[in-house]
Amino acid sequence: MINRRLIETIKESKPYIVKNVAFQWVSLMANIVMMGAIAQLLQSLYQGNVTNKQTGVTVMMMTAAILVRFFCVMGANRMVFLSSKTVKAILRERIYRKLLRLGSSYSQQVNTSEVVQIAVEGVEQLETYFGQYLPQFFYAILAPLTLFMVLACISFPVALVLLVCVPLIPVAIISVQRWAKKLLSKYWGEYTTLGDTFLENLQGLCTTKIYQADAFKHQEMNEQSERFRKITMKVLTMQLNSITVMDLIAYGGAALGVILAAIQFRLGNVNLAGCILIILLAADFFLPMRLLGSFFHISMNGMAASDKIFHLLDLPEKEEKTKVISANCTIECCDLCFSYEEDREILAGINMTFPEGSFTAIVGESGCGKSTFASILMGRNQGYFGSLTVGGVELNQISEDSLMKHFTYIGHQSYLFKGTVRENLLMAKPDAEEGTLWEVLEQVHLADFLREEKGLDTMLNEKASNFS
Repeated sequence: MINRRLIETIKESKPYIVKNVAFQWVSLMANIVMMGAIAQLLQSLYQGNVTNKQTGVTVMMMTAAILVRFFCVMGANRMVFLSSKTVKAILRERIYRKLLRLGSSYSQQVNTSEVVQIAVEGVEQLETYFGQYLPQFFYAILAPLTLFMVLACISFPVALVLLVCVPLIPVAIISVQRWAKKLLSKYWGEYTTLGDTFLENLQGLCTTKIYQADAFKHQEMNEQSERFRKITMKVLTMQLNSITVMDLIAYGGAALGVILAAIQFRLGNVNLAGCILIILLAADFFLPMRLLGSFFHISMNGMAASDKIFHLLDLPEKEEKTKVISANCTIECCDLCFSYEEDREILAGINMTFPEGSFTAIVGESGCGKSTFASILMGRNQGYFGSLTVGGVELNQISEDSLMKHFTYIGHQSYLFKGTVRENLLMAKPDAEEGTLWEVLEQVHLADFLREEKGLDTMLNEKASNFS
């Protein structure tokens, strides 16, 4: 239930967890004081010796306790927010930094859809783990011990029975932990596989329609969706059964405490105020641990997501390339071979030369390897055989920064972000002056069009959907 590596990875959240637990404990103490005052007042009413002073003091204590609990709840919620914000920022930054270190060829080691899923929903699941589960874990241990020390002063046997019953809830949690971990691992496996298939089918929709393979892909998606539905229902069934058991223990234990308090009162071992206080606080023995059980199921989903995140963060990084190239150079390939799969070669013994300053077009039928060669040249597809040199330097020795500076890949799925033309252009060169931006627009024959609009401040919708 406690992943030490995960906690050490985001140790910046520890202060917020400690403060969250402290706020909850202070709120519990305020509740104990309030319930004690109410119990004393009810005993005085029963005995008929209540005074206006006692009533006023009780009302004041209740008001103060309610205010303390209100501010403690606000403080705890604030700590949840700060912890969640810290976790999301750190994890997403680390995922992003890792992808930058892996370079443009990251997709050869991990699927794009999987990266998106773990960086978005996976991180969101861990937000609950750090913001709610971990604080509740420590508070669920602290609260019963605090209540035991308070109620032991009233009736030690009742307090002991209540304390002994509390661990039955974590026993129920532990009993399903291994099953839940295995089930949620399968759930995330099916989830990422389905997402990868969906993205692949969406990106290749035109090709699929051309080759009339859409019916086959449709059936394939249906089968994967059905498997995901079944594993989702298994997860929900497991959670429902676990919650039912925890509810029986929690409310059954509280009922047992009430019965024992009544018996002790009847035997004359506790007074009326003590009996009422035990009855009012019996449920508080179990509710923190019961709430922990609810967070447990959400946190297990986050733990399964963390396995995927660490799988990405642990991917091996290739040695840093240091060679640089100039803007004008000759590209040569000799016996170039490449394959995505061992038994299917895409490029075989390619020999080509692209002289410095030349303009060359590569044509061929669909699937012959044109885009593959372009991706190799951009460094996206690595692991080629043979030789591919740029300015006399082997491609696999050129630094990615130098390669990106002098090579540009314009595919049929190029993307423009929502924002101004200026903002989109400055992504490539943040320090570019306005004159340089206009020179670039002149080269692509967009300058005259944009001058008729709002120039560099012309707004673009996502994918430039507001322009044809």
